[in-house]
Amino acid sequence: MTDLNHPVALVTGSALRLGKQMIIRLHQQGYRVLIHYRRSAAAAEQLAAQLNQLRANSAATLCANLTDDAAIAPLAQQAIACFGRLDLLVNNASSFYPTPLANAQLDDWQELFGSNVKAPYFLSKALSAELTKRQGCIINMVDIHADKPLAEHSIYCMAKAALQMMTKALARELAPAVRVNGIAPGAILWPSQPLDDADKDMVLQQVPLARLGEANDIANTLLFLAQAPYITGQIVAVDGGRSLGGANKA
Repeated sequence: MTDLNHPVALVTGSALRLGKQMIIRLHQQGYRVLIHYRRSAAAAEQLAAQLNQLRANSAATLCANLTDDAAIAPLAQQAIACFGRLDLLVNNASSFYPTPLANAQLDDWQELFGSNVKAPYFLSKALSAELTKRQGCIINMVDIHADKPLAEHSIYCMAKAALQMMTKALARELAPAVRVNGIAPGAILWPSQPLDDADKDMVLQQVPLARLGEANDIANTLLFLAQAPYITGQIVAVDGGRSLGGANKA
């Protein structure tokens, strides 16, 4: 397969953490990759440079603030223009922070719903014609807390619940040309906000496999869904069994 025939993937929020690992895994499988970032320009450019050293002209970066309504259409246009096609959209970019009800503000609602629901929806809309043309797919990063709320994170959890429903709704609306699935991570990477050892132990006690997951667990699930032609409208929990409920007996 020549470079021009290699599929192209756009992963939003992919300069760091889980997004970065998804980019690396897709690139290893022959994808040309588009690394989207909002603020992490240096990390995005460094990742693209590393991947282009491995395979020339196989990675590029795109900057956009996904909570800016006016940024979505240009991002979609740039994504298609970069390599002349798009086969896979991964809606990974997400804001995450607590919003206790007493302190919640409209700005929190706009940020959390904007990054977790509105941007994925309208980016999917903007790219739907290209993905239909390529018989491509969309994969949304949901969360196990879309079903079981996380304390003091009500707005975030509501946003992820909406993203989960969006995944199922678009799977029906865009079928049969475009498949739409979701991944619901559990405890994979500790959040950017520091957790003390007691909080980490409490989380791991809720995981039947009794350990933190790895970024590659998400990346491998992404690759599986991208290559599974008869799966659509599904949310795959990658959480070591945490969503089963109850405490680990070990």
